[in-house]
Amino acid sequence: MTFCYDYARPAVTTDIAVFTIQDQRLAVLLIQRGGEPFAGHWALPGGFVEADETLEACALRELAEETGIQGVWLEQLYTFGNPERDPRDRVISVAYFALVPMASLNPRAGSDAQDARWFFIDDLPELAFDHRDILDLAQHRLRAKLDYSTVAFSFMNETFTLGELQTVYEIVRGETLDKRNFRKFVKSLNLVEDAGATRRNGTHKPARLYRLIQPGHLHYIR
Repeated sequence: MTFCYDYARPAVTTDIAVFTIQDQRLAVLLIQRGGEPFAGHWALPGGFVEADETLEACALRELAEETGIQGVWLEQLYTFGNPERDPRDRVISVAYFALVPMASLNPRAGSDAQDARWFFIDDLPELAFDHRDILDLAQHRLRAKLDYSTVAFSFMNETFTLGELQTVYEIVRGETLDKRNFRKFVKSLNLVEDAGATRRNGTHKPARLYRLIQPGHLHYIR
């Protein structure tokens, strides 16, 4: 006996929340949609997964096509599957997030995006689909990872001052940290080394520069 099942097949997309620090504030990369639904609205970069590509490959491709940004490290965030999240059809989205150094990337719109630019996380436009929910969860995940990993170093350039690193922690956490305790914390990790140089910011005395001992690696704090 042969059974024939008629299952609806949901479409699958990826959406990417890319964070950076600009002007002492947390910022996220958004694109302005060129087509329906939500034409003209701002949204996270992303799009439909092709039949012959992995989820991460799709995320990287869509990010490059819509914003011109390539070579970022992505972490999978969550799968969003509310049946009503996309008015076109039953669409499941696998969301990713990425952190990039301060002012290191200049997005340019491409593909079906009319525009691509950075927005401060505390001053966002109305977002398409359920992208505000995705962004809220990504921001929550980012804050949580500060407690058990060195994820904040992803925002830093190759060399940085401890003051700059503390500023990143304070921006993401939304609170002021004690300078002495923070420096003890960073040095106790044994993950940074003296870069052998200093940098002057404004009229302040030159500050010593540091760098990660193993750049490109995300470390978990024991």
